[in-house]
Amino acid sequence: MKIILYLSVALIAVAFLILVIALTRTLKSLSKTLDNLSDTVKGLEGQMHGITEESTKLLEKTNVLVEDIEHKLERLNSVVYAVEDIGVSAQQLSQTLRKVTTSIASAVSKRQDKIAQAVQWGAALKEIKDRWSGKKGAGTNETHPVHAQNPIPKHLLEETARNDERLLQRVRNS
Repeated sequence: MKIILYLSVALIAVAFLILVIALTRTLKSLSKTLDNLSDTVKGLEGQMHGITEESTKLLEKTNVLVEDIEHKLERLNSVVYAVEDIGVSAQQLSQTLRKVTTSIASAVSKRQDKIAQAVQWGAALKEIKDRWSGKKGAGTNETHPVHAQNPIPKHLLEETARNDERLLQRVRNS
């Protein structure tokens, strides 16, 4: 029985030695892994420091750009207001021109009969002058043949008025 006891103790000692060797290898491997992990963490800290610096610079540049954009927007707003004022002035000018052309057109259409009469009187006066100068120039009592000056037909006057209105309409639309 002693032998079994010695053998058991020897077996336990060998098993313990194997366990110690396995544990030593595992701990050495764990130590290498922890060293690698420590190096990786140190590298990450360096990279994070670089990223932090770059982020800070980027934020500063972004703030400068935002201020620049705000300044330019303020200047652009003044330009927009100026253009808006020009647009309002142009619109008022256009309305004034419309009123003037409308009043001219209505005045012409109201005085259309008087204009026709004036043209007829002018033609009659010219005919009288031509007759008178023809009598004096010929030295005789004969007169030149008379070209009858017909009054301007009303449909021609109306057509002229329509053409004037079309022209005024084009001016208003442009």
